[in-house]
Amino acid sequence: MLNPRKVAVIGCGFVGASIAFALMQRGLFSEMVLLDVDQAKAEGEAMDLSDGLPYAASMDIYAGTYDDVTDCALIVLTAGVNQKPGETRLDLISRNIQILQSIVPQIRARKFDGILLVVTNPVDVLTYAAWRLSGLPAQRVIGSGTVLDTARLKQLLGQHLQVDSRNVHAFIIGEHGDSELAVWSGSNVSGLNLDDFCRLRGMQNDPAAMQALYETVRNSAYEIIRRKGATYYGIAMAVSRIAECIVKDEHAVLPVSVVLHGEYGLEELSLSIPAILGSNGVEQVLEIPLNSSERMALTNSAGQLRDIVQRLPL
Repeated sequence: MLNPRKVAVIGCGFVGASIAFALMQRGLFSEMVLLDVDQAKAEGEAMDLSDGLPYAASMDIYAGTYDDVTDCALIVLTAGVNQKPGETRLDLISRNIQILQSIVPQIRARKFDGILLVVTNPVDVLTYAAWRLSGLPAQRVIGSGTVLDTARLKQLLGQHLQVDSRNVHAFIIGEHGDSELAVWSGSNVSGLNLDDFCRLRGMQNDPAAMQALYETVRNSAYEIIRRKGATYYGIAMAVSRIAECIVKDEHAVLPVSVVLHGEYGLEELSLSIPAILGSNGVEQVLEIPLNSSERMALTNSAGQLRDIVQRLPL
């Protein structure tokens, strides 16, 4: 029987450890098991996190094995090699698909029946691979997708418009990577489209400025990696938000990576698309309105990923 308050984090590098810390801070779970190919690393992270429990919600945090994931409601998969300066996320495929192929069958062998959340890059490709390898229903295999990219867009757009980013509603969709796109046609500030909001504020909705914002979002990971070697705080916050939607059965809309079965005329791949999330995973993939240029950009993004997916050794 699944324990709805139990989570496993597989991979205890910068990303996995940061996610574990963010999950502890949110107080969503009463039990968290950490797994890593380096058992001592997992033990050290569990010990370090546990030291902070007197100042957080009550939780049992420990290093474990695959036998401990059987009753987890959620597994967060972060194991993989890091993106190096100058590398794209797609450059990581050959190395990280092998790691995925060593992990997911272990999960499947334990008859895991919860939700598998893939964070390892390239997340859209690996979400599809994880679905194929896991035997789980598509709605219970999701990727972190463009939740972080969307947060970056909302933050930058809020700064540009001089408004609280929590009142900005906009999506980055498609690949979590270089072919992603901003859905400007549906972007708004508390229900006001960007043109109307800018007019009320005495500003101009400048297409060149919007393009610059999009490019900043798209290149953000490269800039962070160039400066500090890896990104992990932002994705940790994004993953903890996804987990919150699941644990609290929020029916919230987030642009996670989902397996497509005809939505937008696409199938046999995963893309980052707005979806309603709840305790059973993806409740519905939303086909949001796109203008002609956005639809073309989404189709092009899907085409790039489909070519890669078809070559995967699954």
